[in-house]
Amino acid sequence: MKKACRGNLPALIFLFALLILWQLGAMEVNAAYILPTPIQILQKLWALRAVLFTVHLPATMLVTFVGLAISLVLGLGLAILMDASTVFRKAIYPVVVASQTIPTTAIAPLFVLWFGYGIWSKVLVTVLITFFPITITVYDGLQSARVEMTELLLTYGATKRDIFFKIKVPCTLPYFFSAIKMAIPMSIIGAAIGEWLGAQSGLGYFSRRMMTQLDGAGVFAPIVLLSVVAMLAVALVSLLEKKLVRWRGES
Repeated sequence: MKKACRGNLPALIFLFALLILWQLGAMEVNAAYILPTPIQILQKLWALRAVLFTVHLPATMLVTFVGLAISLVLGLGLAILMDASTVFRKAIYPVVVASQTIPTTAIAPLFVLWFGYGIWSKVLVTVLITFFPITITVYDGLQSARVEMTELLLTYGATKRDIFFKIKVPCTLPYFFSAIKMAIPMSIIGAAIGEWLGAQSGLGYFSRRMMTQLDGAGVFAPIVLLSVVAMLAVALVSLLEKKLVRWRGES
């Protein structure tokens, strides 16, 4: 515990310095509807804790969880197929890259028109944002398996299944966790964007509603809450990674 605290001390000091600068800058501007102080944001979080934690946060987390789950299945499937088939990789890789050139703010309103204000329009925005880093990172992990190790197992009569589970999967696990740590914040951003552009609940929707009321602290409160949730989720994944991938960094 003490070692972890010492390791996080520089980040805590830097964060504290940023908060002080933010507080002083906001006090100088003296326009809370434009730039509220961190203290005002915390006060707003506390005042709105009931509706934020019981209504809007669960709605956003549901979209995030469903979108991330679909992205994991889609990304892992595409990565495995791209690794297994050169023809499939050449056919699908340009499409995967091209999907990331679509402006999210342009396609999200279309999803709302097609699927309404329910959960699926927001889930599709989340999937569109998150499946790409999962696909590419996991594919790179599968490709990182050393050829000499594969050839050695082949000389012992190993099947493709053996090579996949005994070499490729262990080599890919560090890449997989890196993809998850990238995808979690992106999935939350995707959910918030979808809610911002068309929803009836969620932290993105709540932030937009507060903006129409010129409530600066109300706009920032859901954003701060989303940031904290994302950091906690990434920290949890990092902890799980340390437990499962003990060989990371070894040659």
